[in-house]
Amino acid sequence: MSCNTCTTEKGGQPKGCKNNGTCGTDGCNKLTVFDWLANMSLPEGEEPFMGVEVRFKNGRKEYFRNSENLPLSIGDVVATQAQSGHDIGMVTLTGELVRVQMKRKHVKIDDEENVLKIYRKATQRDIDIWSEARDKEDQMKVKARQFAIDLKLNMKISDIEYQGDASKATFYYTAEERVDFRELIKLFAKEFRTRIEMKQVGFRQEAARLGGIGSCGRELCCSTWLTDFRSVSTSAARYQQLSLNPLKLAGQCGKLKCCLNYELDSYMDALKDFPKTDIKLFTEKGAAVCQKTDIFRGHMWFAYEGEWMNWHKLTVDQANEIIALNKKKQKVASLEEYAEEHIEDIKADFGNVVGQDSLTRFDSPKRKSKRRNTKNKTKKPAQPKQNAEQPAAQKIEVKKETNNEVRTEARTVKKKRRKPNPKKSNPNNGE
Repeated sequence: MSCNTCTTEKGGQPKGCKNNGTCGTDGCNKLTVFDWLANMSLPEGEEPFMGVEVRFKNGRKEYFRNSENLPLSIGDVVATQAQSGHDIGMVTLTGELVRVQMKRKHVKIDDEENVLKIYRKATQRDIDIWSEARDKEDQMKVKARQFAIDLKLNMKISDIEYQGDASKATFYYTAEERVDFRELIKLFAKEFRTRIEMKQVGFRQEAARLGGIGSCGRELCCSTWLTDFRSVSTSAARYQQLSLNPLKLAGQCGKLKCCLNYELDSYMDALKDFPKTDIKLFTEKGAAVCQKTDIFRGHMWFAYEGEWMNWHKLTVDQANEIIALNKKKQKVASLEEYAEEHIEDIKADFGNVVGQDSLTRFDSPKRKSKRRNTKNKTKKPAQPKQNAEQPAAQKIEVKKETNNEVRTEARTVKKKRRKPNPKKSNPNNGE
């Protein structure tokens, strides 16, 4: 998703805003919210909401009061109030939708301590100072990480963010334990000559700030649209019958993937009809244990104790029926009776329900290789060239003979066709 003026050059730098994806129209920014109330007019006598959402570096967003009633629109660069000095950010949302967002995040517009105000639209001088400070961040990050390594601190400095007026630099770091970075701050202040603020973030927040590509091939959810981080446990993988492999279940942050919770409710609803997998089915042939379940089709596979290689497929209703009989202390004859009654699987036709063309409609099928294995095959004997004067009956007899006889016959025919050499036949010819 990008703005209309954000076309790419050969070197990968956009032509439009020339800010490597941070468009002036906020079309390429992270955690962008579509203002679906922008075209709706307010009722008569209703004043517009003074709250404004402003985005800073990466996905950091804060809410401010437009007490000066400035005509702001999405994409405007504004100078906002900070704890000391001022900061520069970009307007991402205005109007009534900001009221909904602030109510959702429990932020009150009357709270002057937490909700600061917007001073003005940023001037060209403000933008120049802001861009110069942003250019220093990459070099500072390399030096800051080297200082932390020299002091042998168990921490990782993931990102640095300068304030808009270049009066303060915030260092974001991750650590598994508490870190004493007092000596590190002294080195930072001496080297960079600015006010230093250290801020610890979690591993998920680090991935959200930096961004990246997930195993699914798309951008990380936490850096594009996910705003709240819910706890993810391994039980979510068990309910969905996923292999408990930490390499496959972990995301870029090293924690369990947030997408494990997306379909968990659907699996929980489907598993309500399934019996527990640790319940045994008692038959006259023996007890059977569940080996596998198919949640989508509603099938379960059971195997007798001692016959683990032979599985019998049952439906959920059949399994519940046998369990109900076992509770009444009744045993069925065998599982084979239920397996024979089970209807064969019908392949579900998952057609094109959205009206899109197939992505493989132009792909040609692979041609089968016609390589012949001639190592173990015997060569066919060469058929002799039949003479026109030879009778037809003799031709038929040659075809019925064996391979060796055919070869000898062919040699005799060739010998007959050869013309005698008078020089070789007559030894006295040269005298």
